[in-house]
Amino acid sequence: MVTEKTKEDLKQVLMDQTKDPYSKKSSAYYVIEDNDQQIFIVAPGKNGSEFNKTVGYFSSYPGMQTYQCLYGQGVFLIQRNDDEGEAKEFKIISLHPGRQVLVPAGWGICIVNSGNTLLVVLRNSLLDEKHKDSEPVLEKHGLAYYIVEKKGEISFDENPNYRLHPQISTE
Repeated sequence: MVTEKTKEDLKQVLMDQTKDPYSKKSSAYYVIEDNDQQIFIVAPGKNGSEFNKTVGYFSSYPGMQTYQCLYGQGVFLIQRNDDEGEAKEFKIISLHPGRQVLVPAGWGICIVNSGNTLLVVLRNSLLDEKHKDSEPVLEKHGLAYYIVEKKGEISFDENPNYRLHPQISTE
């Protein structure tokens, strides 16, 4: 099954929700699902200064999830919240072909395309819809930080809908 997410679908999780996406109908990303695998194909580009991304979700899956970058470059965001929905930990992982990312149970994820080509990421673990919850991401209009471009460099802007902004760690 193939699902298309448009720029309009992303609007609720964007840093600047007052701007209309330059083309509401243009594709932000696709998700291809088959058996125990999902492939995310994230288009390059920006929404204002913010890099294109997936909506993101938190997982209640009891085990580790495995993701692998197949093509392109980007940033994989993972976030752990406390019981009140505030960000407790925030990690960024640089994506390039062959890079694998293991996501622990209970963490939220978002895939960001910071490159100039498509970003293709495979999730190679079973995760049916009952384990995926986008609501915490939608309620806070994204994760704790937005990934933006400033003066030609990747930068991080705090999401004002969170009271807490943990130190960003990298892997």
